[in-house]
Formats: sequence, C-alpha cells, structure tokens
Amino acid sequence: MKSQKKPLIILLTAAISIAAQAANAESILRRGNGSEPHSIDPQTAQGVPESNILRDLFEGLIGEDASGNLVPGVAEKWEISADGKTYTFHLRDAKWSDGSPLTAHDFVYGWQRAVDPATGSHYSFLLYPVKNAQKIAEGHEKDVNQLGVKATDDHTLVAELEGPTPYFLGLVTHATAYPAPKAAVEKHGKKWTRPENIVSNGPFKLDSWQPNAQLVAVKSDQYWDKDAVKLDKVIYYPTENQTSDMNRYRAGEVDMTYEIPNDQIKMLRENFKDELKISSYLGTYYYGFNVTRPPFKDNPKLREALTLAIDRDVITDKVTGAGEKPAYSFVPPGINGYDHYTPEYASLDKAARIEKAKKLYEEAGYGKDKPLKVDLLYNTSENHKKIAVAVAAMWKQNLGVQTNLTNQEWKVFLNTRTEKKQTEAFRAGWIGDYNDAYSFLELFQSKSGLNDSGYVNEKFDALLAQAGQEQDMGKRAAILKDAEKMLTDDYPVAPVYSYVTKRLVKPYVKGYAEENVMDHRSSKYMWIEK
Repeated sequence: MKSQKKPLIILLTAAISIAAQAANAESILRRGNGSEPHSIDPQTAQGVPESNILRDLFEGLIGEDASGNLVPGVAEKWEISADGKTYTFHLRDAKWSDGSPLTAHDFVYGWQRAVDPATGSHYSFLLYPVKNAQKIAEGHEKDVNQLGVKATDDHTLVAELEGPTPYFLGLVTHATAYPAPKAAVEKHGKKWTRPENIVSNGPFKLDSWQPNAQLVAVKSDQYWDKDAVKLDKVIYYPTENQTSDMNRYRAGEVDMTYEIPNDQIKMLRENFKDELKISSYLGTYYYGFNVTRPPFKDNPKLREALTLAIDRDVITDKVTGAGEKPAYSFVPPGINGYDHYTPEYASLDKAARIEKAKKLYEEAGYGKDKPLKVDLLYNTSENHKKIAVAVAAMWKQNLGVQTNLTNQEWKVFLNTRTEKKQTEAFRAGWIGDYNDAYSFLELFQSKSGLNDSGYVNEKFDALLAQAGQEQDMGKRAAILKDAEKMLTDDYPVAPVYSYVTKRLVKPYVKGYAEENVMDHRSSKYMWIEK
C-alpha cells in the first residue's frame, strides 16, 4: 500500500505546485505598437502609438469601453446646462499613482497647460471650444487663469464653453484633456515622464522604458477601478517594420500586432483566419502639399492635377487590399449624423480624370519639356513605402512628374513635417479624436498646430466657428459640409483612402472587441486566458 500511495502523493504535490505557479504567474499582454513614442506627456504627445500608451497610463473625465462607447472616467456623473455652454463634472474619489489625491484642480492645471503656448502642445486646438482657450493658445490672452475651467471644490469641475459643443464629452476623452500632476511637472520639467519621475492616474503605471526596445507598464494599485483590471503588466514594443511585427507575433513574442504588411493579407487570411482582425476605422490616409513654399504655394491647379492623377482603386485593390475604401474628400464615411462631401472628379472614369489632370498640369506651368520635380516624404514603414512607390509611378505615367521618395524615422518625420521648411509633398493620416466631422476639419484651421500643409483660409475658419455656435444639428452638419467642400476644392491635401484596422490577435487575448471604429483599445478591458 505504501508503495502505491507514494506516487500518488508526488503527483498531487506536483499538481498543486503547478496550480500555484499558474495562480502566481503574471498576466502579461505584449503589444506591438508601431513607432517609438515621440512623447508620453499627455499635453504634448501626438500620434497613435503615443495614444495607445497614454490611454493605459492616464484617464480623463470621460473614458471609453472596449467598443469605444463613452463611459464615466474620473467623473462619475455630469450635468450640461440648457444652453449647452456649461458642463459640470462631479469627480469620484481617485488617486495618482503615488497615492496622492486626484482633484479637480489637477484637471484645471492640465487644461491650462495644454493651451499655454509655452507647453508647445500640438493639440491645443482641441480645447478651443472652452472659453478663452483659443485666445490663450494664440497669445492674445496672457493669463491662463482666464481659461473657462475652474474647480469649485476638489471634486467639482466646471467648464464654460464659447458655444454649445455637442461633441464635447467625446473631446475630453483625448489625452490633451487629461489631468496633469503639477508637483511632478514643476519639479522635473520635461523629464517628468521618465520612469523614475512620472506620476499618472490610469489603470497602469510606467515601470520602465528602453527607447527603441520596449516600454513596460504595470497595474496601478492606486487606480480607483483596479478590481476591473485583469492584467498585471503590459509591454509595448515599438516595431515600425510590419513584417518584423508579424514575425514576432508568429514566433510568440507579441500577443497582438500594431499592424500587418499589406502584401501578407492573403496569406494571413488563409492561415490565420481566426486571428486576423480587420474592422472599420474612422480615419483618412492622405498626402499633404506644403502650400507655404514652392512648388505648391499659390498653385492650386498643380495640387489638383496631382490629386486627380492618383488611382485610388488600384491602391486599395492591389496595394493595400484589406478592405480600404477610396477617399476623395477628407472626412471619412461613418461619422454620426453627417453625409460627407463628394467632389465631382470622384464620379469621372479613369480616362476622363487623367485627361483633366493633364490639362491642369499644363495650366500650372508644367509639361513634358518642364516636368515637375517633387520630394515625397513618408515615415519609415513597408506599407507607406509601397503606397508612395505606387503614387510616384502614377504621377510619372500620367503626368511625367519626377518624384524623389524620402523616408524618415517617426520622431524626425513629425518634426520635419511640422516645421514646413523642407517638405513639399508628404504622407499623413488622420484618425478621428471623437466621432464628429469637426474632428477632421479642425485640423486645417489656420492656427492649428497640426496643420502641416500650412493651409490658411479665413472663410474656412469662419465656417468652423459658425458650426461651433450652431445648436441645430442639421444646420450644423450643413455648415460643416460647406467647410469640407471648401477644403476639398482648395486641394491642400490629396485623400487616398479611408482606413481599416488590420492586425493579428492571439486567441488567448480576451476582451478585444471586434468592432471599435475609433480603435481606442485600452488594455484595461483585455486579459489573457490560456
């Protein structure tokens, strides 16, 4: 009997040990995250890779669930005045990651910091609906305390707006409207986001950051909703090369990719059908023209010619091939309560479109004997390169344009594009910060920090201002459509296609919503189940 019991005891002991190890094992989500983050300061960051990280490290007044629906964040409830111009937010008991209380004053400081020109925020325009925000951001009002936001007590924040803003609740989900830890910012200056200095208020906190290698965030034990967070750790890998990202996934090194190579979609559909996630995405892929310098300054016919010479059907069918839709105007389909503008050239067949492009090209001063020589800049990426090569070939074949393709690493690319000193034509993409046409059109306001084309049109600005004051949603949509028509017909940009998200996700990653048109995917709602 003894000889029979001993193996049983050993087996039971081993089983208990394995179970204990499983129970104690960390639950880790490994995310491919595109480019190395430019910044993880909520008020200065820009780009999707940065937003993915910030959404885990911080939380605004309003949050988003796994499908992108608005849910209470730090604010547990709120009221909106009858005229739509005053929002009162009631904050829950929440803490910073260092255990100190999070108060309404931290939101006041964050918002003031966002519009203060000294901060250098590229997204200060997002807060322009707030009273005096634009005046402060443009330097006409020097006192940031004049911004229309105040803390009436530690748990109450009141925002006064310039006019009714139907999308305001969606707007404050953006990182620009996150709270900022005043003590940490003032003590450490620009170094406050380093792992040893940072203080955040989200479901995760920064543990370590090895530039161009990985950024690690761990579950915050100070987060108000920590019991809902199932992951112990999230690791973000900056992998600009989509093939490398895919190969790391196939090798089991990442659990979800940032993106996938366009030329591998057919193979992935055949071999990774259940892991390939393709869904609608509220965004536009486009090429911008720098209208502040030659050759595109004061030459709308040239900009129009190059726009018409792009065969979007070929790009979406042959180059990208994941279900993207050709885009002829900047606002994508799928916007709530909005029917976007479609220009006349979208209905022309290919031959008629090219014929018109050639005529415009000649009228702009170019031809066989005087071909346009243009630099086309894109950020380092296999997918961006393939699209740029295709567009350059179309410009060459249809018009005789000689295109010099140049690529730059993400951080350098952003700075080059923003400065406008070297760029001529450049690759860009815009993802809606909230589900409203205004989120796309405001990019081209004359003073917008992200207006990389340098487009200036006072009539366009006036239409956006008018839309900001209009309470009738039907009339507001009509005003925005007029603005979109004006922008489209001025050709500061050439829309190429409406985005879809396309990535690989391991079957054991749970909580990944199939449809999330904003692709705002907080790690808070995901977990590992092996």
